[in-house]
Amino acid sequence: MKPVSILVVDDEADNFDVVETLLSHPLYEELQTECYQLHYADSGQEAIALLEICKPDLILLDVMMPEMDGLEVCRHIKSQKQWQAVPIIMVTALNSKADLARCLSAGADDFISKPVNSTELQARVHSMLRIKHQHDDLQNLLELREDMVKMIIHDLRNPLSSVILGIDILKNIDYSPEKLHKRLDDIYESSLSLQRLIDDLLHMSLLESGVIRLNYQEVDLGELVQSVIQNFEAIACQKRLTILGQLSNAPKQPVSIDRNMIHRMLDNLLSNAIKFSPMGGEIQMTVVSWGDTCKIQVIDSGPGVSETLQDRIFEKYEVGTLMDHVDQIGLGLAFCKMVVEAHGGTIGVQSASSAGTVFEVILPTVASMAIA
Repeated sequence: MKPVSILVVDDEADNFDVVETLLSHPLYEELQTECYQLHYADSGQEAIALLEICKPDLILLDVMMPEMDGLEVCRHIKSQKQWQAVPIIMVTALNSKADLARCLSAGADDFISKPVNSTELQARVHSMLRIKHQHDDLQNLLELREDMVKMIIHDLRNPLSSVILGIDILKNIDYSPEKLHKRLDDIYESSLSLQRLIDDLLHMSLLESGVIRLNYQEVDLGELVQSVIQNFEAIACQKRLTILGQLSNAPKQPVSIDRNMIHRMLDNLLSNAIKFSPMGGEIQMTVVSWGDTCKIQVIDSGPGVSETLQDRIFEKYEVGTLMDHVDQIGLGLAFCKMVVEAHGGTIGVQSASSAGTVFEVILPTVASMAIA
């Protein structure tokens, strides 16, 4: 757990030792959730200079200091955009209402009176850090959504541009039947790319909200995988790719799954395999019955996935650089993970023994109770 950075600003060094002692022994179990890293500044000027170094999550600021008092320091820190969200607790011997009002007017978020009481200090620090964590989580979410919107706009624009360009060319140029058929195929594939991305967005939204209920039915898993392969044979041919279905060890009895969801999940895995495999490569899809579970593998011949990216690749909107000039959408694998886990299964990725990447899905053969 990353320690919480607390900057203690006081012109008396003994007060820092007091604060350190009081915070190192939480009185209540609910206050034992944080690990504190304390930094000390003996003046307002030093505190301001330390901001970039210690990057505090919280500031304990003495009011009565020579040269630059706590109120001035507080106003200066709160005037800087990057530090405005950092809570400041004023530590003061002043106790009049007017003095406390001046602390709040200077931008302080809370105050505590001297002599400092252990219970009160721990509670106020804990409270302010909870607010700071909530702000940080919200800020991360806003940044994530901003990045997500930019990425989606980019990913939608490419296939949409291909559709518009293809239609525009067809309207203005006479084609031979062969070239016309090729152009129509390109438009169709671009339209499918648009549809897949939009469907992924919709399904992820519904899965997260809990609106979707899995429609379990008895499915021949081998037949389902063969159907997925057939859907992509034309696209694979364009890159001279061979898709091998190894289905002899597939479950002999039907498995209980949501056919449409699992089909879309496998579509995404196979689409990725085709996208990242080189011209003339080979892709394998295997299905193996494994006790009361079944294992599905999609093995491509692409560049592989680094160990660092393997830990993050199923996160929403995580985009890894695997191949230049290849669109890399950060939704498909997150959708796959949500579907598999909704079935009570697991999904993982690892490097193939020779070259390429192995995506492995393990599903229970009977309906999971993960979705009530």
